[in-house]
This record gives sequence, structure tokens and C-alpha cells, in this order.
Amino acid sequence: MSLKANLTSADLDDIRQSALGAADPLGIAADLAAAAGSGGLADPQDAGLALTLAAEIAESRSKLDAALRYADAAVGSFGDRDDSPAAAARALRARILFRAGRGDEANPLVEPLRPLLTRYPDAPAYVTAALVVGGRAREAETWLTEAVQEVLAERGADPADADDAGVLFFLLQQRHRLRHALGLQHDTHDNLAERLETRLANAGAPDPTAAADLVFWSRDEFGKLVTETEAYGATWDEHRARLERELVRRAGSGRADTALLPGSVAGLTAQAGPGGDPVSAENRAAYARTLSTGAARLPWPPERNGSCWCGSGLKYKKCCLPRARA
Repeated sequence: MSLKANLTSADLDDIRQSALGAADPLGIAADLAAAAGSGGLADPQDAGLALTLAAEIAESRSKLDAALRYADAAVGSFGDRDDSPAAAARALRARILFRAGRGDEANPLVEPLRPLLTRYPDAPAYVTAALVVGGRAREAETWLTEAVQEVLAERGADPADADDAGVLFFLLQQRHRLRHALGLQHDTHDNLAERLETRLANAGAPDPTAAADLVFWSRDEFGKLVTETEAYGATWDEHRARLERELVRRAGSGRADTALLPGSVAGLTAQAGPGGDPVSAENRAAYARTLSTGAARLPWPPERNGSCWCGSGLKYKKCCLPRARA
């Protein structure tokens, strides 16, 4: 496919929401890279974002050579920028190198990202994702623990609630989920994470980092799911309706950091391991936690007249927006 000329940042958001469900996602990735390199963006400063998105799409389809090529270009485009999008591109590049078995090249790229854990709310997710893929999950737990301790020492007191915690909340939650995946016993920081999450729930606001209700299956992937479970919905329409209602509920609580976690049957099966049950409640929960540590997300909501997040090709207002009221 060919993308329109002069892509804006809003267009890139639309593409992010629909690319994984498109007929030719790799073609979209190639077009994004071409737009970034040939002046096809309304703002040349968005080149890094376009190339990062291209790399994420290629990685999701296990095209690691293409993903690394796009990630290299993204990092080069961001240059010396030290904001979160630039850091996320560097973390993505390291993660792809790890997936490609090139840990000797990836490891030095991850180390400079460590200080960002206490600066950006999304840094714990993309830094942890890179380390976990590189077989450094226990080290990721250490990094998160030390970052939590640093922020708590600066504060001088435990936060009263999630909003008061700020970036600390995301550090605590990422650490808590990683420790759960590692089978580690609860400690005082885990207890603080749970207290903040409970206070958030009691206030009528959902945990913004909770993953179980935000795993999204594209039409093709939903069709591959075994039919013995309706945990994700009896039909793709019901699946999308559930997600839309949950997203609306979260947004109504005042949270702006809602996003969907694209799933794949291959990933769900790999999570279960040999002989495991891919659709067991335990495996589905574990898979959601795994996805929550990654960087592949579909932002929500799209513009009313923009492409729907589900990848149907229809406008949001004609597709999933009305499902929240179904």
C-alpha cells in the first residue's frame, strides 16, 4: 500500500492503531521508512517516530533484519535527543539485537538507559522489555528496585496515592509484575505497589498498567484462537466491544495513558511452553503480563473520523466507538 503524502503525527498514531491488523503490515513499515527518508512527513522531526513504528511492525512479524534496519535509522534520526521517544527507539534497537542473538552489541546500548527509569513514566516498560528479551530479567528487577529506592529516598515518604506517586507508581507496578513473573516473594516495595493499586481501585479508577483486560487480537489472530475458550469474547465483534467498553471506563476515571496490547497466538502458545495449556486462565494472565513489559502498544482513542484501532479499515465512529454503548 502507499501512504498519503505529508504524514502528520496524528497520521502516525492512526497507522500505529491499524497496522497490525492490516493485510500488508510489512508494506506499511516500508512505506513509513520511505516517507521518513524522502520528505514524506509534514514535520521532519517526526522521522524518528515513523522509523520506530516501522521497526516495531517489522519486529512483530519476526522480520528482524528489516526491524533492525529501521531501528538503526530511527536512532540516527533522533540524534542526540534524550527525550523518551528517542530512548524508546534505542531500547527497541537493543531488544531487536537481543532477539537476533547479538547480545554483545545490545548490552552496551541498554546500560545508558538505566538513569531514565526515574525520569519517564514509560521508561520502566521499554527498558525492562529489552532486558527480559536479553535474558537479563533478574538484572531488570535489580535496576527497578534501585530506581524505586532512589525515588523513595528523594521523596522522604511513601506516596499517598497513585497520582501522588507519579513516575514512582509506574516503577513500582513494573517491578511488581516482573517479580511476580520471576516467582519472587513479596517485599515492602511489592506491598506498597499493591496498596497504591488498591487505593486506585477504591477511588473508582482502574490500574493504568493492568494488562489482562487490554490484550487485543486482530481479526486474523482471533480466528486462530482455539474455540474452547470465550475468555476474549465469543466473536471478534464481542471481543472488540469488551475492549472498547474497558477503555472508555478507564478514560472516564481520568486516566489518559490507555493503550491496547496486541497479542498473537504464537506468543500465547510460547508463553504456555511445551505441554502447557495456552488458554488456561493462568497462562492468559501470564501472557498479558509479558505483553505489558513490551513496547508494542496501540494508543487509544483515535480521532472520530480516523481509522479504527481494531484495523477493520473503517472509521472509528462507524466501527468500535459505538460498541462501548452496545
